[in-house]
Amino acid sequence: MQHILIPTDFSQHAWNATSYALQFFKSVNTTFHFLHIETPTDLSKNPLHCDDLISTKIIPEKKILKMKEWMQKVSTYDTSVNHNFKQESVKSFFVEAIKTYIIKHSIDLLVMGSKGCYCLTGKTIGSKTAKVITRVKCPVFIIPEKAVFKKPIHIGFLTDFNMVYKNKVMQTLLEVSQTYKSSINVLRVAGAKKILEDSQNNNRELLKDQLKEVSHSFHVIENPNLETAVQSFVDVMQIDMIAMIAKNLNLFQRLLFKPKGPQKNHPMQVPFLVLHE
Repeated sequence: MQHILIPTDFSQHAWNATSYALQFFKSVNTTFHFLHIETPTDLSKNPLHCDDLISTKIIPEKKILKMKEWMQKVSTYDTSVNHNFKQESVKSFFVEAIKTYIIKHSIDLLVMGSKGCYCLTGKTIGSKTAKVITRVKCPVFIIPEKAVFKKPIHIGFLTDFNMVYKNKVMQTLLEVSQTYKSSINVLRVAGAKKILEDSQNNNRELLKDQLKEVSHSFHVIENPNLETAVQSFVDVMQIDMIAMIAKNLNLFQRLLFKPKGPQKNHPMQVPFLVLHE
């Protein structure tokens, strides 16, 4: 059974992520964990005392009520017989709370909402999401606020073939692909005409072998602008979801965290799966 963690602040962004995930995993036996994190303010400058705060302070009554209302909303919305729900509220620093919960409950996947533009439209993802992606070693499924659920027929997988992808890293991607019989379209964005080095060719062949059980294809786009190249790939190939490895810092930082001015591209509203070792 899958264990999926969805942090919630009871906002519309959190609900968009929740409703998308409930539909996405409708046919999968899944336990959804909803976690509300009440971030300390009085000790925000002294995180060494965070443990004392957790043990001595209680969650405000209004937030307990909000969690009850949230769980009622989830139960009313979700009709799948394959789903179970758990909920918890804690007072802690955000990333630390996520890390602790993932270890304690053996979480397989973390789902988070975002405002959904990434750097493809000149904006970065939310700071909390960015911190979780870079500091928490758990696959993260990022759901843009305007994303509308559809079966992921085509999954775009971004790579530069500069690293070996361990089987453990690929497991989440392959499970998603097999659930929906999705094709995995591998994309390498090249800044200029440049043949692959021997190590890259070896990694490419290894990746091809890892994908042998699912429908897949390999593509290359020669464009110095990564954002434009990926947007074009999404449009032309009708990509429903993008995946990449968090450890691939070159692609990862350029695509998600590079500040840019306003772009003419329309916002990319497909989910983004960040894989971790």
